Amino acid sequence: MSTPSTPPTVVEARALSVTLGGQPILREVDLSVRAGEVLALLGANGSGKSTLVRSLLGVVPTSSGSVRLFGEPLGRGVDWSRVGYVPQRMPAGGGMPVTALEVASSGLLSGRRLRPPRGGRRRALAALDAVGVANLAQRRVHELSGGQQQRVLIARALVREPDLLVLDEPTSGIDVPTQETFVRTVARLHDAGTTVVVILHELGPFAPLIDRAVVLRHGRVAHDGAPPRPAPDHADAHHDHTHAHADPEPPTPPALTVEVNP
Repeated sequence: MSTPSTPPTVVEARALSVTLGGQPILREVDLSVRAGEVLALLGANGSGKSTLVRSLLGVVPTSSGSVRLFGEPLGRGVDWSRVGYVPQRMPAGGGMPVTALEVASSGLLSGRRLRPPRGGRRRALAALDAVGVANLAQRRVHELSGGQQQRVLIARALVREPDLLVLDEPTSGIDVPTQETFVRTVARLHDAGTTVVVILHELGPFAPLIDRAVVLRHGRVAHDGAPPRPAPDHADAHHDHTHAHADPEPPTPPALTVEVNP
């Protein structure tokens, strides 16, 4: 009788440490994420969650340790077209495309592709529609609210139908119906084989999708296993699910595509 093969490892970090401004942010973090997994990164403000995902993508330089994506050392050998990334907020910078449609379309670009592929406009409009902002496609991004900008960033990541989707508090500042719509979209991607790493303050509508949770505390892994149960007040209608972000903010790369090679 044959046994099912173990899914390949998509993300692997070993003894990963990051120091920013002379302050240690991550300390000897080990992390593995297998293909098809939905992993939640949890922890208090300042625990290092955002720094961890940025270091996994090469946005933040590491002090020591190693990172591999899809079995390749972090760098030019990684096929970045397979990665979708949603940061906490819209990056600032003059190189940002003007309209929401252009931002979503930029998710189809890579280091070797300078123009969206045939059908790119249709795919970008479909991604914007999936997060409820197709009607804003021709609006200038700086005219949009913070929540609308976040939806556009999500569309930019979804448009490439990535094999690895990395989300940094994607539902922050987004109303509950849109959160649920977005989670259903992520669920469809997951059903198609996408691996998901998502930073959350609480599981919320993501709870049914989460296979495993890693909790960071003071830059170290404090828990790696079954998702912890939420505090009772997190289910309360009056609980505030919007939290300040305390992880140090390194400079944001100017490009909107996930060309984050060091």
